[in-house]
Amino acid sequence: MATQANAAPLFSDDTVIDVEIIGPLSSVIKDKKDREELPFVLRANGVDHSIKLRVRGKSRTRVCDFPPLRIRFSDDDTDGTIFAGQNKLKLVTQCQKDKSARANVLEEFAAYRIFNVISDISFKVRLLRVRYTDTGGRLQDGLVEQLGFLIESKTGIADRLGAEPVALAGIKRSSLDGQQAAAVFVFQYLIANTDWSLVAADGEDECCHNGELFKAATGLYYVPYDFDLSGLVNAHYASPDRSLGMRSVTQRRYRGYCVPTDTILSSISRINAMSSDILRVPSEIPGMQPRDVAASVKFLQRFFAQAEDEEKLTKSFDKRCL
Repeated sequence: MATQANAAPLFSDDTVIDVEIIGPLSSVIKDKKDREELPFVLRANGVDHSIKLRVRGKSRTRVCDFPPLRIRFSDDDTDGTIFAGQNKLKLVTQCQKDKSARANVLEEFAAYRIFNVISDISFKVRLLRVRYTDTGGRLQDGLVEQLGFLIESKTGIADRLGAEPVALAGIKRSSLDGQQAAAVFVFQYLIANTDWSLVAADGEDECCHNGELFKAATGLYYVPYDFDLSGLVNAHYASPDRSLGMRSVTQRRYRGYCVPTDTILSSISRINAMSSDILRVPSEIPGMQPRDVAASVKFLQRFFAQAEDEEKLTKSFDKRCL
């Protein structure tokens, strides 16, 4: 297990941060190909930060009116503020302007928080209420104010874990930290996420799809991200990969590596023991509507009902493992 350190100030608190992002946003949103960084101001807690902003991501840029963004802070601009120590951060945005897209932001945020419960070796997140001021004056009505959340950087999680980010073309099963790998495999099944793998995505040279690798004394840690195509979120644009032969993203499909049966059984048992904490997560998300909380809890409860027979679930995983 990697050495654990405290998270940076930004990710050591759960309160929602009110921010304003000011700049040529309409120009940034249109630039989904070249992704030029443009100067903006981020205002939070009465402090103005000079930042650079650009579009990021792949699949969401094809389906979202408002794509995900990346923020880059100036090196000498964050000392003594909530953003102290931050450089580049991913911002998950509200894909569309309707209520379901707002709910999806909170549901994906909940997915990250659930994995925080399961494993310390996970990306921390911080919820934002964002007011966008487009100095270009072309931002669509209804997209001025949004929910969003920031994701801990690779550098941040590496410093916290005492680990090193690594880029590899591929990985062997034996190189993975078994406990972390099993936790990831069961978690992805819990939230019904199939949009991940331990090989490089199509068109990519590096492992892994929707996850980062970190090297520590006990092996490689695969740390997942991007859960918008999971059944827990069930975004309107989400559909399973055709090769899986699934009807809906709300179907659960085990996609983990074949690891020792005892390792998976132990992970299922450990996550079962956390059921109360996991089921409490949706109700603790600020702004999540009661009906969305109830739907998320019901979806998660179906896993725990299945996991009551831990050995049967383990055997079903053994049959589908890669």
